[in-house]
Amino acid sequence: MAKTILITGASSGIGKETAFYFAKKGWNVAATMRKPQNEKELKETDHLKLFELDVLNTGSIQKAIEATITAFGKIDVLLNNAGYGMAGVMEYASKESIQHQFDVNVFGLFEVTKQILPHFRQQKSGRIINISSMGGRVSFPLFTYYHATKYAVEGFSESLNYELNPLGIDVKLIEPGGVQTDFAGRSMNFVEGNLTDYNQIQNKLHNALQGDEAAFPSKPTDVAKVIFEAATTSSKKMRYLVGKDAKMMVRMKKILGTNNFQRLVKRHYKL
Repeated sequence: MAKTILITGASSGIGKETAFYFAKKGWNVAATMRKPQNEKELKETDHLKLFELDVLNTGSIQKAIEATITAFGKIDVLLNNAGYGMAGVMEYASKESIQHQFDVNVFGLFEVTKQILPHFRQQKSGRIINISSMGGRVSFPLFTYYHATKYAVEGFSESLNYELNPLGIDVKLIEPGGVQTDFAGRSMNFVEGNLTDYNQIQNKLHNALQGDEAAFPSKPTDVAKVIFEAATTSSKKMRYLVGKDAKMMVRMKKILGTNNFQRLVKRHYKL
């Protein structure tokens, strides 16, 4: 019997590519998103069904889980992929924009996980794969709130893994570096202001993010392959770094220590 994965945020980028990848591997795929009626490509794919799911709406989450079980019999893997980035000076972000960043990246992920656990507990098996980032292991200027959400996902996943392992359920983390998606466009929210103290560092950030994303070392397919490995392995390995940049940055921070790593980043940004 084919296994089933439920993917949040499957309308673009890593989520969409992963939906295609798992379907090609013969898995049943529940590709969820806020507006499935707008999706044209995925709906033509075998082994795949589209469902509406808004991570900020508990009722929507419950309906998507129930619809997936009705369609495919059960769910074997949950991929918590929905999320976006917020960049800019910490002082410029409104309370509302900060709340929304955490609602989508953190509290939405918490709620989807919470709602699927009764199903996993009943079948005494299941795997939760959370999309984090190398930004959950190392930090860079002007991504304060984004980094905070990813560090939260890392801590949540580690602790939850202890709770769920005795029940036959495990948790894994995917930590990509730069990926050739429209993250800096469609999936990035810039906050701006006019305090002259921050002009230099803000201008440097804009220039860096408006570079050619094709230069990033990883493609969405690279991430999808690692997600598939995490979904199918019998290994207890929890963290999966994706991309040369992610592996290099995490290793450098470990070797150099926090203070020396920060000096390196400051030198890079000429701070």
